[in-house]
Amino acid sequence: MLQAFLRHVRRFPWVTNVTLYGCLFAGGDLVHQWFSARDQMDWRHTRNVAAVAFSFHGNFNFFWMRLLERRFPGNSAGMVMKKLLLDQTTAAPLATSVFYTGVSFLEGKEDILEDWREKFLNTYKTGLMFWPFMQFLNFALVPLYVRTTFTGCCAFVWATFLCFSRQTGDGTAGAALAWMFPPKDEAAEPAKDEIESKQKVEEKAASRTA
Repeated sequence: MLQAFLRHVRRFPWVTNVTLYGCLFAGGDLVHQWFSARDQMDWRHTRNVAAVAFSFHGNFNFFWMRLLERRFPGNSAGMVMKKLLLDQTTAAPLATSVFYTGVSFLEGKEDILEDWREKFLNTYKTGLMFWPFMQFLNFALVPLYVRTTFTGCCAFVWATFLCFSRQTGDGTAGAALAWMFPPKDEAAEPAKDEIESKQKVEEKAASRTA
């Protein structure tokens, strides 16, 4: 199965990589909506995310990986670090900017730069806690012809975070963690104790009258 897939990627590298990347990126939005426990799926938003992923992110990543490899060939420590530095200072901010402005444009927002102004910097900082490690593995261990697919697998997680940040978050990792692991309602415990105390009083009163 794996060998058949790799042969297909070698034969059709552009189509396979871009298609997988776009599907995985759009899947991140579906996970975000499912995790948010929405009553109805917002398919328009998923469509917009997929459109941006297929039209820009997948294609850009495919050709960007090849450009880096031509400029800095091999996986020696020096070449990997050069590719990694250029990737995080050029491609990462560009991809984040296109996501925020692109989805806003497809939604018909009057100010397509609003989300970008409010959340870009936080998002970019959060990305620096995730992408350098993923891309280091990508440049050091993954063959060129499947690097976009590997990036798409990482982007599945990243897209979930981006969709959350755009709709209800602020681009910070802290907001995402609070969304994933909401704090327990501390007010529930006093209410529970109050109910139990009331029940004990009623039980004592009932036993006396009996």
